[in-house]
Amino acid sequence: MKINQNVAIVLMFLCTLFASTAHIFLKFGANKINPAELFTVFNLPLILGMGFFGLGALLMMTAFKFGELSVLLPILSMSYVWVSLLSPLFFAADSMNVWKWIGVVIIIVSVSLLGFGSQHQELRLSEEKLNNNSE
Repeated sequence: MKINQNVAIVLMFLCTLFASTAHIFLKFGANKINPAELFTVFNLPLILGMGFFGLGALLMMTAFKFGELSVLLPILSMSYVWVSLLSPLFFAADSMNVWKWIGVVIIIVSVSLLGFGSQHQELRLSEEKLNNNSE
């Protein structure tokens, strides 16, 4: 069970990377859309963004198959962390301020606590199982 949960967590982190990449491509693609020209909605960054979202969704569904939802779902908030850190590199108007940094730290700490809490619960259940088997 532990191996499945670890695989699910890795898949969810990969999902967040794909989703964050999708957000950045979608922003590039949205900037290329011209309402006067209908075919500008079919630009490469927009299409790539949708593709990355699709791959992220497949990773997420696979992770849900192997892991505990209450641990996996909060990992999605890491997408905000990746986008917050990467978007200023691509978009001049995006920037980090002290409040965003505080939010990033809170998200990272929260996701870590949920992961450690799940790990602690699994250890306790394993100990109880061993105790019951030895009786």
